[in-house]
Amino acid sequence: MYSQLFVEMEHFQFTKTGQAACGDDIQMKVLKGENRYLAVLSDGLGSGVKAHVLANMTTTMALRYLQSNMDTLQSVETIMDSLPVCEVRKISYATFSMVDLRLGGITRIVEMGNPQYIQLRGNKEIQPLKHETIVSSRWPERQVECYELKMEPGDRLIVCSDGVTQSGLGEGPQYRFGWRRSGEMEYAQERIKGNPDISSYALARSIAYKAYGISKNTCKDDITCMVIYMRKPRVMRLLTGPPYHKDHDAIFAGHADLGEEHTIICGGTTANILERITGKSVEIDISKLRPGDKLPPVGRLPGVAMATEGILTLTRVCQALENSEPVETLPAAGRKIIEMMLQHDKIEFIVGTKVNEAHQDPSLPQDLELRRGVIRRISAALNQKFRKETEITFF
Repeated sequence: MYSQLFVEMEHFQFTKTGQAACGDDIQMKVLKGENRYLAVLSDGLGSGVKAHVLANMTTTMALRYLQSNMDTLQSVETIMDSLPVCEVRKISYATFSMVDLRLGGITRIVEMGNPQYIQLRGNKEIQPLKHETIVSSRWPERQVECYELKMEPGDRLIVCSDGVTQSGLGEGPQYRFGWRRSGEMEYAQERIKGNPDISSYALARSIAYKAYGISKNTCKDDITCMVIYMRKPRVMRLLTGPPYHKDHDAIFAGHADLGEEHTIICGGTTANILERITGKSVEIDISKLRPGDKLPPVGRLPGVAMATEGILTLTRVCQALENSEPVETLPAAGRKIIEMMLQHDKIEFIVGTKVNEAHQDPSLPQDLELRRGVIRRISAALNQKFRKETEITFF
C-alpha cells in the first residue's frame, strides 16, 4: 500500500518587505531506494542576505545529517556550533525544522526555535506518538524538540517559519499575539474542508497569503510555509511519435486511455494514428492563438486533454523546464503542457521511435533534437527541478 503512494512536498514564501533576499530557506531530497523524504526549513535571525546565507548553511548541513542518519544530538550540536551567536540576544542566527518521513515507518521531526509542526488527517489534528525535549550540555539555554509520528495515506504535515504564526502581531485585539499556530491550523482545516484534495503547493500558498493579508499586505518578517501531503499519485501520459513498427499502432494508441484530463498527444503523425484507431477527429481552434506565438495552435481530440505539434513544441517545453521559465511567457501549447505536468505527480512518456525524415533537415535549428533526446531531457528536468516521477516507454 505505502509503496504506491506519492509524497508531495511543496512550499511558498514571501520575502520581508524591503529586502532583496529571503531570510528563510528550504531544502528537500527524496531517497527513493530507502522510501525516505527529507525536508529542512530554516529561519535566519533577522532578514536579508545575511539571514539567507546562514539559513541556507543550516539547511545544507541538516539535510546532509538527515541523509547520513547521524545521531540527533550530535547533528544538532554540530549545527549550533557552526552558527554564530548574536552578541545582543545571545541566540543562534538560525532556527530549523528537520523532517525525515519514511513510507510505512516512523516519521521523525526535529525542531529548534521554529513553530511546532501540524499533522492533519483530513481536518483532525493528529498528536505525535512520542515527544522528547533534548538539551545539549554545550548549549543548555536551547531546547530541541524531537517528535515521532505515523503518517497515513491522506495525511498532511505543515511546517512554517514564525513569519506565519506571528503575522499580524499587535494588529488589534484579535492579533495581540499574532496569528499563532492555532489560527494557522484552523485556516488550514477550513481550506481542506472546502477542497479535500487541495495540493501541497496550493495549501502552502494559501496559508502564506493569509499570513500576508493579516499583516495588512506587508511582510514584517519573512513568511514561509511548507506542506507535505501523502496520497495516491496523479498520473498523466504524453504520447508522441509513431511506433517503429506500424502494426504496433493500435497498442500505442491504447495508452491514451487515462481520461481527458490526464492525456496529451504531441505530433501530427501521433494524432493521425489516434484519429485512425479511434475514429475521432482533431479540431483546431485558431482563435486561441496569441500574437507572437511561435508554436502551432492546440488541437482538441475527444478523450484527451489536447493535441499539439510535436518536436518543436516538446523542444520549447524542454527549454522552459530546464531554465525554470515562467509558464505565462510561453505559447499556449507549451504553457498548457507544463501546467498539466506540474499538476500531476507521475508523468509517463509513450514514445514512438520511428525517425521523421523532416527532423534530419540541416536547415532546421541546431537545437532541434530527435524526439528521444528531448523526452529524456524533459524527464530529467522534471525529476531534478520539480521532484516528479517519470517513466519512458519506447515503441
